Amino acid sequence: MSLTIAIAAHPHLEVGAFVTRFARPLGEIATPEAVTAFFDPHAKAPICSSDTVRTEVRNLLRAAGFKPSGRSKPASEYLHAAALEGRFPQINAAVDACNAVSLCSGLPISVVDVDKLAGELVVAVAAAGTQYAFNPSGQVIDASHLVALCDREGVTGTPVKDAQRTKTGEQTRAALSLVWGTNALPGRTHKATAWYRELVAMIPGASVEDVVLTARSS
Repeated sequence: MSLTIAIAAHPHLEVGAFVTRFARPLGEIATPEAVTAFFDPHAKAPICSSDTVRTEVRNLLRAAGFKPSGRSKPASEYLHAAALEGRFPQINAAVDACNAVSLCSGLPISVVDVDKLAGELVVAVAAAGTQYAFNPSGQVIDASHLVALCDREGVTGTPVKDAQRTKTGEQTRAALSLVWGTNALPGRTHKATAWYRELVAMIPGASVEDVVLTARSS
């Protein structure tokens, strides 16, 4: 059965989503060179970021009152800075493909372990006071007014940082990817998602499944 995500009304948000299933645990799978080649910020990718893209992504996050700056800047901006400084992260095949596409497209992307999700999935603006841990040491981010992917237990992914409790790991066998796009950049969400699916399909033993996106009832 396909995974379903209910999307709350939003003036700018466009979502691209799919599930990747792996024949073996992620810890046993090497990231293909076809993916790591795009860790170079100067690589010739099918889709490239720009100052306009960065501005519109920030506008997407600002729509409900979130301030995307400092440690709360979009994940795609963090990756761009890391690439320029020669410290681009390499984590596992699923996250590496995610980060390659996010770097090149300029769109933030969440990738979470499907088997760690609990209950129904919803994308909506987080309420004031929403917080969650985003790393193993338990550091917390204030996600008040930030658009977020949530399950029964709370926030699981956002355009800034994904929740630690649902991150992929060595034992992951299925990953949900969510591209955080904006209608201010026509066609970019679809193009980035399509290319992303092509990259993950290059991972040995990986298969890609559609995700059903529905409008959340008020």
